[in-house]
Formats: sequence, C-alpha cells, structure tokens
Amino acid sequence: MRTPSSPSSLRQALTRYVEARSAALLEARRALKIGEADARALLFIADHPGTRPTQLSEYLGITSAGVTAMIDRLIDRGVVQREVDAKDRRVIRISTIIDVAEDPWASLTRFDSDFDSAIADGDADQTDELASLLHSLMETTLGGSR
Repeated sequence: MRTPSSPSSLRQALTRYVEARSAALLEARRALKIGEADARALLFIADHPGTRPTQLSEYLGITSAGVTAMIDRLIDRGVVQREVDAKDRRVIRISTIIDVAEDPWASLTRFDSDFDSAIADGDADQTDELASLLHSLMETTLGGSR
C-alpha cells in the first residue's frame, strides 16, 4: 500500500469521507422531512429489529422520555411499531414497518451502500490494510480516553 505523502493527506481523505457522508444524510433527511435524531433512531431500529427503548436511549444518549416522544413521532410517521415481547409482556420492543432498503427511505443509506459497492470493486488486500491501519490509528488516538 502506498504511504500517504503526509499525515494530513490521510486526515484530509477521512475528512472528505465524513463530510460527503454527512451531506448525503442531510439531503436525505431534508427530502424525508425527518430530524437527525429520528433518522439515527430509525436506522438503529432497522439494524436491531426488536430493540428495546432502553437500548435506543443508550445508543442516542437521550432520556427515556425523549425516546418515548421519538418513538411516538416515528409511529405517527408510519415507520416503526411497538410490540409486546412474547416471553415477557412487561417488555416493549420496537421494529420498523418499512423497508429502509426501499425508496424513499433508502436515501438514508444510499451513500453507505454506494461506498460499500466501491469497496467491493476495489482491491481486497488494500482495503484490509487500510482498515487495519485505521483501527490501529484509532486505538492509538483514543488510547486512554475510552
């Protein structure tokens, strides 16, 4: 793998990725008329069907009351539903009732899907080396801050 000309070239490439992904998500949220937290919640629920409100609260870093209001909004939008757990009726689970892989909701994940396709079309060894390097750099950077 070719070494970057300077540490800042890798940081610039990562910044470009983050900015492009953020811009794509912002455009998708505008088109769908959905807030950032609601979009993050919807994607989390889609990735974790049957999630509990406490899991969503921990993931988003918001209160249980905030999660309740958010789930109510997403139910009103017709995108999620609450379900009583079959094994423990005291437990509520949340699942999507839409397919986030289908339009219009696919716009929330289109950048990631397109990026994954570009990765799949690339050199697998280079991709693995870059992933390993990024994991190592993050471990070094985060060091004692975890």
